[in-house]
Amino acid sequence: MNDMSVDAFPLRAPTRMADLGLNEVMQRDLLLKTMFRQNLRSPTELSDALKVLPPVVDELLDLAKGQGLVETLGVRSASLRSEMRYGLTESGKARALDALEQSEYFGPFPVPMADFARLVEMQSIRKARISREMLERSMGHLVLPKGLLDQLGPAVNSGRSILLYGPPGNGKSSISNGIRDALADTILVPRVIELAGQIIAVYDPVIHRRVEEAPRVDAQGLRLAGPGHDPRLIRCKRPSVITGGELTLDMLDLNFNPISKTYQAPLQLKASGGVFIVDDLGRQAQPPMALINRWIVPMEKGFDLLSLHSGQKFEVPFDTLVIFSTNFAPSELFDGAALRRVYYKIKVDRPSRDDFIKIFARTCKAYGVKPDEGVLTHLLRDLYPTTKKGFAAYHAPFLIDQALSICAYEGRPRELTNELIDRAWANLYVDDED
Repeated sequence: MNDMSVDAFPLRAPTRMADLGLNEVMQRDLLLKTMFRQNLRSPTELSDALKVLPPVVDELLDLAKGQGLVETLGVRSASLRSEMRYGLTESGKARALDALEQSEYFGPFPVPMADFARLVEMQSIRKARISREMLERSMGHLVLPKGLLDQLGPAVNSGRSILLYGPPGNGKSSISNGIRDALADTILVPRVIELAGQIIAVYDPVIHRRVEEAPRVDAQGLRLAGPGHDPRLIRCKRPSVITGGELTLDMLDLNFNPISKTYQAPLQLKASGGVFIVDDLGRQAQPPMALINRWIVPMEKGFDLLSLHSGQKFEVPFDTLVIFSTNFAPSELFDGAALRRVYYKIKVDRPSRDDFIKIFARTCKAYGVKPDEGVLTHLLRDLYPTTKKGFAAYHAPFLIDQALSICAYEGRPRELTNELIDRAWANLYVDDED
């Protein structure tokens, strides 16, 4: 995101209450609730807790003091600096408790939904660019069919939906993760956003990988305070959400907490500017058509519709690269109209004989064992001809891992033999003829 200037709205750090885009009463009540819940007294502590600049805190304190909600407690000296201390009056405590009844949220100021939408547009996933070299770096550990990267690159750069399909165990999930890792730039993520006075939590440390920012210095080399952008935003790598069979439709809706009276953003909103991977499509509780129908309009129009618990509907940006991965034939999951709306369909097929040999050699190296040529010949000449299922990318790690587990159990040297591979092969397939 190097092309984004921190002076560009809505990235610049607000220096006045009016610049925050929030209702004055909401700002004041967040100040009071935070002072009450965290027992904060100094403007510096409040600036850090509320994630706004000191001039905004000073303005808020003046407002609350003028309304008889805050009083000065005197000056406190700490190291080389002195600060006025503030406390809640009885009226201020009563107002804080009343505000907490309406919403338990306190702490960092939210970003208004309109500003969030502009932020998403500025750092859209469709503006991210990857090259063949970037994909090769992120997937260098994989043995991929010839030409596959040339299919993936344009698909990723389009920012459109992608369907990876093919027989199981051939790297579709690893390829999805490689696409995610190839997107190496960073974006700014709001901690929380605000709509109609409601708080929606967006930043999720499970999903967002925070990037520590280098200290800023002025022309004289002196260190500057703050990150240089709105402190309500956190710099992160482009986010990625990975779901499998556990994905349900309600995970794509706002989650209201009746105790705190706040919302958690749905997964696709947390993935704004990043990647949303639906792994094992076809194994969810809902049929695949229900999932694709839920996303047809968002994927095509670039916005989603969500509902507050009151029933009020509103638009949010839908800016995520959706990657579907499935072991089923696409025609078994979707009708023609749905398939048309998935822009890129890329088959990840079984490895060729030569690619399997490469995978076997790489796996041996990863496990720290010698890639015995006799064992490989035994596999290719004696074992694979007994099955019509052919090669799969997962076979080599499966067989080698099981063979080495036998070695560990029986106290044998860590090496591959035909006998060990035969014992591992017996677990590769299930004999269910009866």
